[in-house]
Amino acid sequence: MNKIALVTGAGSGIGRASALALAEAGFTVVLVGRRRNMLEETASKAPAGTTYVREADVSREAPVEALFDEVRKRYGRLDLLFNNAGVFGKTVPFEDTPTDSWEEVVAINLTGSFLCARAAYRLMKEQTPQGGRIINNGSIAASAPRPHTVSYTATKHGVTGLTKLISLEGRKYNIACGQIDIGNAATEMVDQLRETQPARRSGGMLQADGSRAEEKTMDVKYAASAVVYMAQLPLDTNVQFLTIMATTMPWLGRG
Repeated sequence: MNKIALVTGAGSGIGRASALALAEAGFTVVLVGRRRNMLEETASKAPAGTTYVREADVSREAPVEALFDEVRKRYGRLDLLFNNAGVFGKTVPFEDTPTDSWEEVVAINLTGSFLCARAAYRLMKEQTPQGGRIINNGSIAASAPRPHTVSYTATKHGVTGLTKLISLEGRKYNIACGQIDIGNAATEMVDQLRETQPARRSGGMLQADGSRAEEKTMDVKYAASAVVYMAQLPLDTNVQFLTIMATTMPWLGRG
C-alpha cells in the first residue's frame, strides 16, 4: 500500500530535505508551507508524481483543518506527519525580547505543531486500518538553550511535552509519536541565526560563557535520513527521541 506523508515547512531546509528523502523512499508526500514557489521548487526535485503542493498557515486553526480535510478526501488516509515548520524569532537578550516576536514563534512552533498533530491524530484514529506516525521536530533547543533565543527554546521544550502526551494517548489507537532533535544542520535557518546574531560580525556565534566561536555543521541529508528511518519503522516500534547533530557542535551545557 502506498503510504501518505505530510511535511510542514517543506519549502526549505530540513523540511525540504526530509520530504525529498521520503519521496525517494516510496512515500507520497504532501508538501505544506506558506510560500508556494518554495514548495514547487521542492516538488521539482522529487520523483515525478510523488508530491502534492498545498499552501497553508499552520499557526491558524481553520487552514489546518481544511488542509487535513483535503488530505482525507484526496488520499483517504495519512500514514505520517512530520511536524517540522518552525522559526527562530528575534535573537536578542531575554529582557529585550519583543512580545510580538514571542507570540509569532509560539503560534508557529508550538500552536502550529499542536494543530497539525491534533488534525493528524483525529484522521489516524478514524481511518482503516487505524493508526499512523507523528514525528515532531524538537531541535537541540528542546534540551539545551542557546543564548538569546527564549522564544525558540520555550516552544521547543513545549514540543517535547506535546510529543510525550501524544505518544501516551496514541497507543490505544496504534498512533506512534516520536521526536527528532537536530543540531546544526547546514540550512537556511542556521545561516539566519548567524546573520542575526551581532556576535557573527565579531568572530562567531554567541556561546554560553559570552565568548564567540564558529560552530561545525552537518549535511542536512543526514537529518533527513534519520526522519526516513523513524518513518519506516512498523507501528509497533517507536523511536521516542532521536538526537542527531554535528559531532563537535556545542550542546551539553552548550559547551
